[in-house]
Order: sequence, then C-alpha cells, then structure tokens
Amino acid sequence: MLFFGLTLLVAAMASALMLFVTPPIWIGLALLFGYVAVILAGVMIPRLAMFAPVIWRVRNGRSEVVLTFDDGPQPESTRKVLATLNRFGAHATFFVLASKALAAPEVLREIAAAGHEIGVHGDRHDRLLSFRHPDRIASDVERAQGAVAAATGQQPRLFRPPMGHISPRTALVAGRLGLTLVGWSVRGRDGLSRTTAAAVLSRVVAGLRPGAIVLLHDASERSPREPAGVAALPAILEETRRRGLRCVSLSQALAQEPWQ
Repeated sequence: MLFFGLTLLVAAMASALMLFVTPPIWIGLALLFGYVAVILAGVMIPRLAMFAPVIWRVRNGRSEVVLTFDDGPQPESTRKVLATLNRFGAHATFFVLASKALAAPEVLREIAAAGHEIGVHGDRHDRLLSFRHPDRIASDVERAQGAVAAATGQQPRLFRPPMGHISPRTALVAGRLGLTLVGWSVRGRDGLSRTTAAAVLSRVVAGLRPGAIVLLHDASERSPREPAGVAALPAILEETRRRGLRCVSLSQALAQEPWQ
C-alpha cells in the first residue's frame, strides 16, 4: 500500500542520514513536513487511494458514466433530481446523510423505487470525521446504514466519507464494516453557494467521458438552499445523451468491472 511504502522510504532516508552524517536540523524538518504534507494529500484526495482501495472511476469498456448525488435527501430538491433522471431514463447513486434520511424516509423509498442506488455519506456531514476515533467513525456510518435499512430494507455497502476525506482510520472502519469507499473523477462544485448552474455544467462536461464518476449534490450540506447542480442536471443529461453515454448506478457499472 502506498502509505506504508512512503513511510518505509522516509524512515530509510532518515536512518541513512543519521548513520553517515549528522544532518542540519532543516533537513530533518523538511523530511517531516514533506511527509506530513503527503499524508494530508492522501487524506484529502481520495483518488490517491493511499490508505485503502477507492473507486473513483470505472474501467469496464462500456459507454457509461456514473452520476452521484451527496448530502440528501431533501424532499423538494431530491424529488426534482428524481424527476429529471426519470425523464432521461437515467440511473444514479445517492450518498445520503442519516440525519436527513431519518427526517424524510419516504424520499429514500422513492429513490429506491425508481431503481436508483443508495450509499451512505455519514450522519450529519462531520467535516473532521476522518480524524475521529475509529469507534466514532463506525458509529456515524452505522447510523446512516441503519436509517437507509429502516426506510428501504436495503443495507448499503457504498460509503463516500464527508468531504471525500479518507484517513487510515476511515479505511480501518470501512474494512471492518465491509464498505466500499467511493470517490469521483469529476465534480461540479455545486456544494458551494456561489457556484452557478453554468459553472457546474462547464466543469462536468469537461470531464464527461466513459467511466467518469460525477459528483453532484441533491441537497445542500446544512442549509435549505438548492444546489446549482439540480438546475444544471437537464443540460448534463442532454450532453451525456449527445455523446452516446448511458447513466447507470455505480453497482451497475461495476457488475463486470475489473477495477481490482
């Protein structure tokens, strides 16, 4: 695994320096800060898969893309997304929050009834979840799993951590709970209040190719604001159709996917 290889490399370099020469303090500090910087990059950039396998794109040879939606459900905006997906015959994967799922279980049932996939995104979108104690991470994720199971009878096995951050602790809990970690290859940044629908469309279209995993939002993290991705979705789906791409859920895309 990349994390352990990097750790061994830094340890070997430090040992070699200490054995053959007394290095200036700045060299030691440079090694330390460089190591920490790389570890933080591994936490914040899921596609690096530094601590565990992460699905961030699909390589199945088919003309398919995976649309994913975070931070829901929110009755009004999630239902708009469902209506748009239905109009285009598209399927998607929703990563839901337990706190919102418990408040709107009927929307979860509508997602499942429409043939979409449900994964988990945590309880209340704790931005520091990856740095919490493993027991707390597990409790957070299990609350989300329980909310989905109670509403739909399905036990979700896909997990996109809040912010996409994956630490060694996140990886440990995912392995313990049998969860598949999911990242993305392109995102619309529609979780930001200043993002416009035109900007979302431009960002997504730039990365829209076979195997892409697209990160959008069907709800805002904590406010009732409708994410710009909801308004951009019809144009995104028009473009996927124009390019001959089919929108499927992640599990559909992985059915014959040799990513491992």
